[in-house]
Amino acid sequence: MSWTPESIWTPELIQMAVYQDNPHLYYDVFCMLALAAWNTEDVMLGTSVTETFRRHPAILAQKFLTLDQISKGRMVLGIGAGEGENIVPYGIKFEKPVSRLEESLEIIRLLWESKEKVSYEGEFWTLKDAVLTIPPYKKEKYPPIWIAAHGPKMLELTGKYGDGWLPAYSDPKAYKMRLDHIYRAAKKHDRDPSEITPGLFTYIVIDEEHNVCDELIATPYVKNMLLTFPNSVFAEYDMKHPLGEDFYGLIDYIPTKFDKETIMEAISKIPHKICNDTILHGTPDEIIGKIEEYAKVGLEHIVLTNITFMSDISKIKSSFSGMKKVLEYFKS
Repeated sequence: MSWTPESIWTPELIQMAVYQDNPHLYYDVFCMLALAAWNTEDVMLGTSVTETFRRHPAILAQKFLTLDQISKGRMVLGIGAGEGENIVPYGIKFEKPVSRLEESLEIIRLLWESKEKVSYEGEFWTLKDAVLTIPPYKKEKYPPIWIAAHGPKMLELTGKYGDGWLPAYSDPKAYKMRLDHIYRAAKKHDRDPSEITPGLFTYIVIDEEHNVCDELIATPYVKNMLLTFPNSVFAEYDMKHPLGEDFYGLIDYIPTKFDKETIMEAISKIPHKICNDTILHGTPDEIIGKIEEYAKVGLEHIVLTNITFMSDISKIKSSFSGMKKVLEYFKS
C-alpha cells in the first residue's frame, strides 16, 4: 500500500487525487520490471526495495535471475527488512526482520552460487536438496544485491552481504558515518569495501523557483511521509514523534489505520525545519549542489523519485524538465 492514507487523499489536500481515485494503486513489481526490461536497453532496473516476509528467498532468487535474463544483466535486487504497512494488514507476522533478512541473503547467495544441491537449516527456512539452475545473463555475474540499511545491525549486514547500499534520505554527515560503518563491517568479513556501491534513494521536490519548493514541502502529502521516520529523528529536534513517543515509523505506520483528523493533527506538529532538512528540494542548480555534497562523502549512485507534482499537478512537466537538467549535469 501507499504511505498516504486514503483519509487525506482528497483533491483539496492532494491535487493528484483528482486524477487517481485511490493512493494504493501498486501493480506487481516483477511484472512491471519484466515489462520495463523488455522495452529498454541501457537503464539499470531493480526494486527499491522488496523484503522476504511476502516472498520466500528461493522465489526471490529465481525471480531476479529470470529478470536478469530478460534485462540482459541490468537487474538489481534491492532489499530491506520490511515495512509494517505491507505486512501486518495482510495477516503476516512482522517479527525479527533483521534476522530474517540475514537468513534470506544467505539462502539467495547459496542458491545462486552453488553448483550442487543445497541444504540449509535455519530459524525461518529449511532447504533440502534444493536446486536453482538458471544462470545469470553474464557468466558468474549475479544481480547485485543492494540493501536498504540505516541502523547498526542493517549496516553490518550490508558490509557482510551487500553489493550496494540504498538508504533513504539523510544528511551528508550521517550518510558518511553510516558508510564508514559499512566499510568497517566489510573489512571484518574479509571483503573489499570498494566492491560495495554507495547509493541513495530520495524523494525530490524541484522547481525553477526555490520559494515554490519551500511551499510544496510543507503540504500534507509531503509532511505525511515524514511520519514514517522513527522517533529518534524527531528527538533531534527536541520533540516526540507526532504519533507517539514509542512510534517507530516504518514498522508502526500503517496508513489505513488512521482517520483524517488524526493525520492532520499529527502533521500539524511537524515543524518546517524538519521538512527543510529531510526532503531534497530546490532549483536544479541547488539540487546539483546538494547531490555533490553527498558525492564528496562517498555517494556513487542516486535514485530520485519526483513528488513535486503530487500537491501541484501543474508542475508535472516543469519538474521532470528540472530533473532532466540534473541528470544531464551528472552524465556530462
